[in-house]
Amino acid sequence: MARPGGSVKVSLKARALRFLSMREHSRLELARKLQRHAQEGDDVDALLDWLENAKFLSQARFSESLIHRRAARFGNNRIVSELQSHGIQGEALSDLKGRLQVDELARAREVWLRKFGAPPADAAARGKQMRFMQQRGFSHKAIQAAMRLRGDDEWLPGDDD
Repeated sequence: MARPGGSVKVSLKARALRFLSMREHSRLELARKLQRHAQEGDDVDALLDWLENAKFLSQARFSESLIHRRAARFGNNRIVSELQSHGIQGEALSDLKGRLQVDELARAREVWLRKFGAPPADAAARGKQMRFMQQRGFSHKAIQAAMRLRGDDEWLPGDDD
């Protein structure tokens, strides 16, 4: 099915606004997407500066959006790595790491309960569960604590650390 007005050239600004209307983007990600469509004479950096000044593009909003989408399924390591791949750095990244650290244990516990729901039966099952949690980006400390706790303060049998 052909698009209405299929031969109409979409401006770079219109394309950027369309991308941003679908979801938040990082400056780096939006630059990559727009660069593919830039014609000679188009200044992608100037457009990105304008979008930031007009509050259409925000690294803080993008970071919050990404954390909100990922926090229920992934650990701090994975989320921070993704933020870095989108160009989030410096003090902003440090602040986000600190905020993520506060609830990593609770998030690890939720993911572990949703996936497994019961303590591992043997060492092989324990290893499998730990590898799953590591692939999700949870710290070793959070994984051990999440697997050790049954209730809020009840320890599983055999964990006399």
